[in-house]
Amino acid sequence: MKKENLALLCDFYEFTMSQGYFKQGLRDRICYFDVFFRKVPDGGAFAIFAGLEDILDFVSHLSFSEDDIEFLRKQELFDEDFLAFLSEFKFEGEIYAMCEGELVFANEPLMIIKARAIEAQLLETFLLCTINHQSLIATKANRIVRAAGNKPVLEFGARRAHGSQAALKGSKAAILGGCLSTSNTLACKLYGLRPSGTMAHSWVQMFESEYEAFKAYVRLYPKNPILLIDTYECFMGLENAIKVFKEEGVKEGGVRLDSGDLATLSVALRQRLDKAGLSHFKIVVSNGLDEYGIEALKDAPIDAFGVGERLITATPNAIFGGVYKLVASEEKGIIVPKIKISEDRQKSTTPHLKRVFRIYDEKGKALYDELFIYDEILPPPPLNCQRVELLRCVFKEGKPCVRVPSLEQSADFCRQQSLKFDEDLLKLKPKKNYKLVLSKRLKDLKKKLKTRF
Repeated sequence: MKKENLALLCDFYEFTMSQGYFKQGLRDRICYFDVFFRKVPDGGAFAIFAGLEDILDFVSHLSFSEDDIEFLRKQELFDEDFLAFLSEFKFEGEIYAMCEGELVFANEPLMIIKARAIEAQLLETFLLCTINHQSLIATKANRIVRAAGNKPVLEFGARRAHGSQAALKGSKAAILGGCLSTSNTLACKLYGLRPSGTMAHSWVQMFESEYEAFKAYVRLYPKNPILLIDTYECFMGLENAIKVFKEEGVKEGGVRLDSGDLATLSVALRQRLDKAGLSHFKIVVSNGLDEYGIEALKDAPIDAFGVGERLITATPNAIFGGVYKLVASEEKGIIVPKIKISEDRQKSTTPHLKRVFRIYDEKGKALYDELFIYDEILPPPPLNCQRVELLRCVFKEGKPCVRVPSLEQSADFCRQQSLKFDEDLLKLKPKKNYKLVLSKRLKDLKKKLKTRF
């Protein structure tokens, strides 16, 4: 695929503010921005951090073409000296971030951007749209996978995604969240994913009979065929599938059901397959499933779930709510904390450049996260506990300074991290929240800054 220049994928006010910094002598002021979210979607306890690879690629190549500069010139708002500055633009700041696939919580920095004011401002839109989408889909996929237990989840959502890029990045994020495979062929090519798919109702309709359709399909694809049995009537479809499996000597395969009462029908299908001597043949189901639909089917004799629209669009809570807020700036060599205050308490920010840690007990279980001001002397962790810093430098001196692991490695990292948390937090509706603890100095600073305005 031809690489797009996405430099103008930016809210227009980022450019007007940037020219303002340029004209007001603030272009070289070092600023610190936090990227965080305020609320976990769907009432869960945690989210999955995703999108780092795309962000590092974007920042590495961020520059404005002659066409970009000419477009801005035509707006009749920007002076030539500012446009000349943009024509030579290169991001030279620093980025600190969580690991791809990390379990993250509300109101803690997922990323920190340290850069000159204009550099930092021009990153905001791309960073947020990337994290807000990929973290949302990875989090939704993780919820669905947890509901499925040890049964695989196949991502089938491309045709219901909100555009081609949402389909591609959504497939990638779904695998990070724990899905086994995707139906999105281009995503498989681009990201090295495992392709999956069964057959379409239209295939069955193209033949004179369902039996002939199944027969032709199995002869073409004899290795582990999954036959879609509800084009007309599922039990008739099952009998035709069994007949073809036996006639063609299929050793491994299954049937897929895409409609009806999946719990009741799967019991009847399992009984008939077992009676026919096909007890090792699988039952795959789809049909508007999400984590709650799958949880309701946990005792049904179903072997795998195909999940599409409710995963790729994160229905019914399709907002991640990540934000990008200034928390400090350097003035005469001193880092000065900044705060945003709102009558909506949830929208007030936690000021200053911060460090984020996770506390683990002696068994390796995560107990809580904590925030400290960057220059605080850390107290010792609780007895027999370990403190682990979560943010690391990922971009410095004009280039990434870490290698983002493969998607498979990041998905495995995500799985391993989830084992370190209390089982209640892994429930779809946890009874308690994971704690985020602010140091005393940070709490005092936040209170002091609030009272100044």
